[in-house]
Amino acid sequence: MPEVLDDKSEHCIPFILDRLKAKHSAGQLSPLLVGVNGAQGSGKSTLVSILAEKLSQPPHSLPTKVLSIDDLYLTHDAQVELAAAHPANPLIQHRGQPSTHDLPLALALFSDLREGKKTSIPSYDKSAHSGRGDRVPEEEWAVVNQEGSLKPRIVIFEGWCVGFRPLSKRELRRKWQDAVKQQETGDYQGRLGLNRFEDVELINEALSEYNPLTDQLDAVIHLDAQNPQYVYDWRLQQEAHLREMKGSGMTEEQVINFVNGYYPAYELFTNTLRAGTFGEEKGRQLRLVIGKDRRVSEVVRL
Repeated sequence: MPEVLDDKSEHCIPFILDRLKAKHSAGQLSPLLVGVNGAQGSGKSTLVSILAEKLSQPPHSLPTKVLSIDDLYLTHDAQVELAAAHPANPLIQHRGQPSTHDLPLALALFSDLREGKKTSIPSYDKSAHSGRGDRVPEEEWAVVNQEGSLKPRIVIFEGWCVGFRPLSKRELRRKWQDAVKQQETGDYQGRLGLNRFEDVELINEALSEYNPLTDQLDAVIHLDAQNPQYVYDWRLQQEAHLREMKGSGMTEEQVINFVNGYYPAYELFTNTLRAGTFGEEKGRQLRLVIGKDRRVSEVVRL
């Protein structure tokens, strides 16, 4: 997998420190919860690892924990049940879209971390079941906030849909109808227009249940691809690396079909995130626009 150069932490660390200072000034002593959004393969996992390392070390010395929304996917059996309950909806035949995460588990995790309780961090093996994935047994989960250990001051929550907000039904239908019209003209690179309205509506309704998670974020960093089509190349590179490391994973055809299942959400929800997931409240979001090489081309503070 090509090396992802670090040209992002120089923008992210001052932003995070600023939000931590603002939180403390408001008398809030719970860990700073920072969401990091980026398409699959965009380099967000590498970024959050670098951030965790740099923030934890001098001169900052802020214990930092990284969580991934991928580790909150439903178990394999629960995902199979969900897909079987909606056999005509191609968007939820595999993990990825809103509705395929264990939200009660996520909310309990956030609550325990905010309260400084001993917390087991879920883990998910994407290579299990020939790339369909499954949750790692609970006895193998890492534990934080154990007696005698340093408690996290910063928690980074990363994922491809972190910070997404649902659309009104009117806006959803408008976007879907526009995509259908573009698809009919033959000049269309997206996937939204190839899906039934009721299928994308299910995803939008499921996303509304993620608001309690998004509302708890103190800040959001958005790695925003100049062209969302980059995700196909990025995800192919990522899966090739996974096969090399673990000896199993999805084929190239499976990867393309897999990304196809995500792509309508990028078409639907990216613009809202670009405008700011916190609405009129300013200063809590950082947008890093990146090219196909994953290098930063523009920095926007929202």
